[in-house]
Amino acid sequence: MKLPNSSQQFQNQIQPSNSIHENQSRNSIHPANRSCQSSIASRLRPARQKLQLGSVQLALKHYQTRPRCARGCSLKVLVACEYSGAVRDAFARLGHDAWSCDLMPSESQGNHLTGDVRPLLKVRWDLIIAFPPCTYLCSSGMHWTVRGLRDPQLTEDALDLVRTLMNADCPRIALENPIGCISSRIRKPDQKIHPWQFGHPESKTTCLWLKNLPPLIPTNILTKPESGRWKNQTPSGQNKLGPSKDRWKIRSKTYQGIADAMAAQWGQI
Repeated sequence: MKLPNSSQQFQNQIQPSNSIHENQSRNSIHPANRSCQSSIASRLRPARQKLQLGSVQLALKHYQTRPRCARGCSLKVLVACEYSGAVRDAFARLGHDAWSCDLMPSESQGNHLTGDVRPLLKVRWDLIIAFPPCTYLCSSGMHWTVRGLRDPQLTEDALDLVRTLMNADCPRIALENPIGCISSRIRKPDQKIHPWQFGHPESKTTCLWLKNLPPLIPTNILTKPESGRWKNQTPSGQNKLGPSKDRWKIRSKTYQGIADAMAAQWGQI
């Protein structure tokens, strides 16, 4: 994001306190960017937290005055609900003005806003790729709600966030989630993909809901091992990652091959 000269304070605000999030130097920015002038429940209820909205409001003021990029120009990309930086960095490597936003700080150095993503949806982005938390949406966890062991409102809150992201004023939107209630409560996905279609020897059914974007084309389809199961599967076909406090975090990270495909294919639309 190219900032007005008077917005040095904003540039300081958006950097998390951790030293790994130091801002990249101007010399490291791709030339195409310089030329482009034109616990889990809290993640689903961000309005109840004290968020770093000062930087978000300055971003709104800056970007609302800028036209969207024409074809061939670097894109203004928002990667919503991403803390890993995988998709954001894939677009940045190709010269796009890519930003991620999440309630959690970014795990990698780059353009990241920590806070509620919803105010940022007022910005004139060229492309939004969203990864809303799936804890209260995916089929694998819905049995907790069905059995009355968790508040059904958590799923309703999660669905409200999905609708907000899908209905953002942006010409191109992709929303990613596992198989779950988005399909039955909102609409069926436009595409289902697996990591093994993009060079990773794992299986994970990933749904994509697309607006004015083509389906992703597999880039490196792998053959299933002779054992009959993928690297991340038990003999019964379940995910073999054991229970831990970070299990949801590990499973939610986007595979690099998929992130690279998103940037290479959707960055040219």
